[in-house]
Amino acid sequence: MTESSEWLIYRGAGEPHDGIGRLPAPPPWRDFAGRDAAGRNGESDGSEDRRLGAHRHLAELHRPGAEELEMINAALYLRRPLLVTGSPGAGKSTLAHSVAYELGLGNVLRWPIVSRSTLQDGLYHYDAIARLQDVQIAAPQGPDPATPGAPGSVEGIGSYIRLGPLGTALLPSDTPRVLLIDELDKSDIDLPNDLLNVLEEGEFAIPELERVADRLPGGEAEVLTADGTKARVRDGRVRCRAFPFVVLTSNGERDFPAPLMRRCIHLELGRPDHKRLATFVRAHLGDEAARAGDDLIGHFLERSRSELVAADQLLNAIYLTDAATPPSRDRLADLLIQRLDRPR
Repeated sequence: MTESSEWLIYRGAGEPHDGIGRLPAPPPWRDFAGRDAAGRNGESDGSEDRRLGAHRHLAELHRPGAEELEMINAALYLRRPLLVTGSPGAGKSTLAHSVAYELGLGNVLRWPIVSRSTLQDGLYHYDAIARLQDVQIAAPQGPDPATPGAPGSVEGIGSYIRLGPLGTALLPSDTPRVLLIDELDKSDIDLPNDLLNVLEEGEFAIPELERVADRLPGGEAEVLTADGTKARVRDGRVRCRAFPFVVLTSNGERDFPAPLMRRCIHLELGRPDHKRLATFVRAHLGDEAARAGDDLIGHFLERSRSELVAADQLLNAIYLTDAATPPSRDRLADLLIQRLDRPR
């Protein structure tokens, strides 16, 4: 193997080899080694510390300017959602983690929006099919459906209801939760309008629980949350006590209806400068990588003046050119930092 190809793990030669043993450790943001066999963060192996570390790590990435601080605090004071717009990689999502970490508001509840997302997805899901299947499985054994907690019993209905990120954020608590509604501009045209009432009133109904509330002990049902914990819902309605700190992000790909804009505090994030990008790289990869990648940061900024590029592309380029030391460093960086818009 020539010197120019020493960094290659996959060679395309069609012959098996043991090159995978030379694969370096993954980037910090792609390291899943702490997960358990089920693919979830375990609760008995320091996962709380890892999650806290993740919040601290993301908080370090965001250093808001004076105008940003004022708008964030305005949203906190007014209990209004914060609509954050800007180019990819400008720090829109990390803002939510920064606020959650600094104010001790727990893990960020994240609702990633896709074109099929509906308000129902964010509020709750009722699994009627699973409930019916459990009743059918238990039927040959002859359990009494009237027995509390038995499949099909009224008392057991909460086991088939799981709150979504928005529904979990609206649970009553003494301090607000932080909810990140990420990339709202990717949603169906109706979702922004569908959000209006919930964001204004801070409550919603679960009809499946409302119908049987008078038959539930104390009118309460225990349901699952987006956090993987359980919470009690009374009279079939979820009502917040402290309005959550809601961050809606947008890449500016569409305009939102005036009623939504009127209910939000709007913060526009400009393109990151050299100092912010260096901080971004330093927080992820350390001081040495930030110094070594200083020229790539400058190259990235130059391209960003005429092309749409994202800061995480820069991160990929600096990590790979630092960890793998490929021979054609600049060429590989150009391949990784691809423009996200169409050439004009």
